[in-house]
Amino acid sequence: MKALILLAAVMVVVMTAGWLWQRRHRNAGIVDVLWAGGLGLAAVLMAWTGDGALLPRLLTGLMGGAWAVRLALHLWHRVRGEEEDGRYRHLRSHWNGHQGKFFAFFQGQAAIVLLFALPYMAAAANPTPWSPWMVLAVLIWLVGVIGESIADRQLAQYRSRQRGPAKTFRGGLWRYSRHPNYFFEWLHWFAYVALAVGSPIGWLAWVGPIVMYAFLRWVSGIPFTEAQALRTRGDDYRDYQRSTPMLIPWFPSHSHASGGAHEHDRR
Repeated sequence: MKALILLAAVMVVVMTAGWLWQRRHRNAGIVDVLWAGGLGLAAVLMAWTGDGALLPRLLTGLMGGAWAVRLALHLWHRVRGEEEDGRYRHLRSHWNGHQGKFFAFFQGQAAIVLLFALPYMAAAANPTPWSPWMVLAVLIWLVGVIGESIADRQLAQYRSRQRGPAKTFRGGLWRYSRHPNYFFEWLHWFAYVALAVGSPIGWLAWVGPIVMYAFLRWVSGIPFTEAQALRTRGDDYRDYQRSTPMLIPWFPSHSHASGGAHEHDRR
């Protein structure tokens, strides 16, 4: 509990600093960078303060920290090099630039970091010195991180080559899912479920995949991202929606030539 209180205090300060940064630069995308970085901090803090065996604590800190650092750096590269993400431009317009609402939004992201710290806490409390479940955890983590990295890189490479009117990218992993980055990010949370097998609070690890799916599917992930895609790409994206699975990769219903860029979001 003390670790969660400390994490909460740190994240309030971090997100306040992020809110001030977005006021100056008019780019709320920094919240995504800080959210990812906050999860890395949460993983390391829970691993450090956990009372479980050494190996599950080490794996918690290493896996959670490495995943978060990769995502935070990827997002920072976008935030510093591009204009504000269309989703946040839409919010800025919808809220008439109301900074009180932006402040509440940033602090809400701090609270979400605390929620996603619970799977790390569960894994770090595992007293089991070693089990095959830990091997499975590492394998799931590797598939999730590698898959998400590939999806991010494929889209970034396409965006760098894109000329003319924006169209929807249908190449690579994006041929089989409209949101492969989201899928692999969601998959990665199952690693902590496996890592927490044997923990007295192992059930908390399910917060990761369950809540992440809810956020991606119904709250701040797919609905926001697809609404922005429809605003900017219209019928081209509607055609993509009809032919390509939303989240879980599968074969498209009919073939398409590769085209423009689909914006990547973190949740």
